[in-house]
Amino acid sequence: MRQKLNIITLGVEDLQRSLDFYEKGLGWKKSEASQGDIAFFQLGGMVLALYPREALAEDVTVPSSGTGFSGITMAYNTKSEKEVEEVLAEVEKLGATIVKPAEKVFWGGYSGYFSDPDGHLFEVAYNPFVEFDDQDNLIM
Repeated sequence: MRQKLNIITLGVEDLQRSLDFYEKGLGWKKSEASQGDIAFFQLGGMVLALYPREALAEDVTVPSSGTGFSGITMAYNTKSEKEVEEVLAEVEKLGATIVKPAEKVFWGGYSGYFSDPDGHLFEVAYNPFVEFDDQDNLIM
């Protein structure tokens, strides 16, 4: 198996609310491949998909109910501590919940967490030990 992820699909309670958050709020551009009740966002080599939670659970053949920590977070890496603060302030204005305010962290960086309107957790982090290539891809 190749070491690659292509699509991350988030199950959402209200597709329009989620589209408002990602498209109108964050300014992300929805792919023309989006249709009906699924939306795709091209993210520099991979894709984020939004799909109704009930339908996604049905496809997986598991119950759609669930509470607590799901065991997954996604990360947006910034180029400075200041950018971490700016992103967290912006998403909070858009309706995200700040779960953990930005702070210096044990691994030597600076990060905080927010949850989107469906409770999906995103870390916003500045890591002084990584670089970005000329297409803004993270180099580990």
